[in-house]
Amino acid sequence: MSCPCEQKKTEEFFKMDPVFEEYAGKNGSLIAILQKAQDIYGWLSAGLLMHISRRLNIKPAKVMGVTTFYTQFKTKPAGKNLILLCQGTACHVNGSADIETAVKNYLKTEEGEISENGLFSYTNVACLGCCSLSPAMMIGERTFGNLTGESAVKILEKIEKTEALAL
Repeated sequence: MSCPCEQKKTEEFFKMDPVFEEYAGKNGSLIAILQKAQDIYGWLSAGLLMHISRRLNIKPAKVMGVTTFYTQFKTKPAGKNLILLCQGTACHVNGSADIETAVKNYLKTEEGEISENGLFSYTNVACLGCCSLSPAMMIGERTFGNLTGESAVKILEKIEKTEALAL
């Protein structure tokens, strides 16, 4: 007989049922399932990863290994707009530290924290693959390049105003 806490966890993740149905019997679908899970829940909690592990009959270590290998996956809640700050060589040489300082000061947060208004969080990444735009950052699907601390803050201000108007 299963533990009542296990039943609760399964009920919490019922939104994943159509995803499991879509990928039933398809080998190599773990990354796609993790992407869909993150789209649904916003991030990949330990409980959700265990649920995926059980449903796919994959060892939890493998699920966690894939999750932590790819920077696209979030294992902590994040702000509505996740900012990826490139710290690759080209960006570093061209002032990525100044961009991080400006973003950090504007948001009044540390890396991985959520801004007070819930709109932003930022994380440093090794490379965004757009060296010709260095220093660069991504917010959602959009890439911003040739940044200065001032231009990075203006981008955040514009997003913040747009989000406020949408309310």
